Amino acid sequence: MSVDFTAIDFETANSHPSSACAVGLVRVRDGAVVERADWLIRPPESHGAFLPFNVKIHGITPEMVADARAWAEQLVELRDFIGDDVAVAHNASFDMGVIKAACAEAIAPIPKLRYLCSVQVSRKTYEIPSHRLPLAAAAAGFGEFSHHDALADAEACAAIISDAARRHETSDVTALAKKIGVRIHRLQAIPLKL
Repeated sequence: MSVDFTAIDFETANSHPSSACAVGLVRVRDGAVVERADWLIRPPESHGAFLPFNVKIHGITPEMVADARAWAEQLVELRDFIGDDVAVAHNASFDMGVIKAACAEAIAPIPKLRYLCSVQVSRKTYEIPSHRLPLAAAAAGFGEFSHHDALADAEACAAIISDAARRHETSDVTALAKKIGVRIHRLQAIPLKL
């Protein structure tokens, strides 16, 4: 087995998790990035307001997503990119919350994903004052990057997992999680009450 996974990062228009406005995806094989993808997403009308705070963080405006695909229109591409990989995200509860909320809002099936949080991996790997993405990525040897750009954040997350696997001398993400005592979670559908 080898260190294969897909790193993912979302940016949102506001504080509602269904307001995804950008995604970055990085496919890793044998610990190295082999493919990248990113695109803008048009948030649902019900949660489509772009808050100035969010725009200041990621620089994405309503005008930039006006012609972007809505969640349901890009979901197949998102699922296909991840495939059977373990999805990895920095503060994965946020990114998996985006997937669940956006699917619920679009009345679309939630992808069956296994996922790992790189914040948890960072805490078990690096002795640093904070495990925020820029500091954890720096500890992994990943240089300066455009934080809050979805693709750049996914690449930084990928660097943390690949570096941690090397440091802990593990051959895949499942072995890494087991060795350092963190869980690989499963994204599950929330039953809808009718």
